[in-house]
Amino acid sequence: MKTIFTLLIGFLTFSISAQDATVLLDKVVARMNSVKDYSVDAHIKADIPLIKVLPVNATLYFKQKDKFKVVSKGIAILPKQGFTDVNALLAKKNSYMAVDGGTKQIGGVNANLVTVIPTVENSEFVLAKLWIDPKKEVILQSEITTRSSGTVLVDYKYGDQIEFGLPSTITFTVDVKKFKMPKSVAADMHNTDDKAKKKDERKNGTIIITLSDYKVNKGISDDFFKDVKKKD
Repeated sequence: MKTIFTLLIGFLTFSISAQDATVLLDKVVARMNSVKDYSVDAHIKADIPLIKVLPVNATLYFKQKDKFKVVSKGIAILPKQGFTDVNALLAKKNSYMAVDGGTKQIGGVNANLVTVIPTVENSEFVLAKLWIDPKKEVILQSEITTRSSGTVLVDYKYGDQIEFGLPSTITFTVDVKKFKMPKSVAADMHNTDDKAKKKDERKNGTIIITLSDYKVNKGISDDFFKDVKKKD
């Protein structure tokens, strides 16, 4: 009888925890969904072991739910995990469950951890951990694991577009072995001499994106995204 009672208490605690996590995540998603489209200027600075990548200026375009386009004269190294992939996952409410994972101090904020677990078979996502500011209802940090790109840690900072949940700075920490580089950059990595490889044996790289001059909900035609090639 005691064992059954203990199991019941555990189940009820888990259920309440899951409900709280779902409510918080729903608020974050609602803020995201208030953005129908946007364009923004981006300054992209990558620090990837073994390769030299110059800073690049680009313009990013997004439209619900997963249309995304980068316009740049240079090579823009840009992970999808901090942009369309998260939006696409969270937009499909029946494809995942949310579980409360406690709290963590991030930049002086007591952030709530919500773990997002896919409930559909063969999902590209394996797991997503989201640390959320419960007062401002925005994601401060995420740790996203996918089958093809491994685990990517993302830190978000916000400015004058926080009402839309749009960050001013995004910092990615990526696993170099699993992160998909543009073909031209990948070729440079393979051609790096042995001496350079010994000097820089870091397993992770960072990509810092500074965003400015957002234009939100101004309307972007679907035709604008037609020439965007899907990533493998």
